[in-house]
Amino acid sequence: QRQVPVLVDGSEVIADSTAIALYLERHQPEPQLLPEAPAERARVLLVEDWADTALAAGCRLALVQAAAVDPLLRTALLPDSTPGPLRQLVSNLPSAVLAGMGEALVSVVGTAERQQLQTNLEQLALLVQQQPYLVGYQLSLADLAVVAQLSLLLFPASAGAPLAGRGVPGLADDPLLAPLWQWRDAIGTQVGRP
Repeated sequence: QRQVPVLVDGSEVIADSTAIALYLERHQPEPQLLPEAPAERARVLLVEDWADTALAAGCRLALVQAAAVDPLLRTALLPDSTPGPLRQLVSNLPSAVLAGMGEALVSVVGTAERQQLQTNLEQLALLVQQQPYLVGYQLSLADLAVVAQLSLLLFPASAGAPLAGRGVPGLADDPLLAPLWQWRDAIGTQVGRP
């Protein structure tokens, strides 16, 4: 499969997080992550799709820009299997050169995407201050999908050293977004990933 994640269940191979969630809901309905009520189910699936597409794209772009100027973040994002000399080379790349690449990426993609991400995050922060879940009164796939993307902007404690607590400047340290990180961590604790 060209997509990740992939679930292999016997001879069944299911790619894409939405398809996996729907498959699991049919075959292992506990814990229930999709509401039974059609309108709430539709809201959950819409939020999950938005998180996996638009939110994910904005978060990845912001993370790449942050890694371009932060050598520790850059090397921490490498796979553990990366050979030491290559890891050192990546760490020693001049931040000024990579920052220029990050700026070029912004000029190609545009600053509108970064502003849209900021606006979306501020709206999410307001939502989670009003209620503990994005849709309904219990944890759903919508919450999990958003939490997964938020973890690219400010790495939770479960990311381990040296990523834990590191994030995208301007977002991870934005006081308007503090309730969003608290909500993300509360959801993480609820599912056993503090």
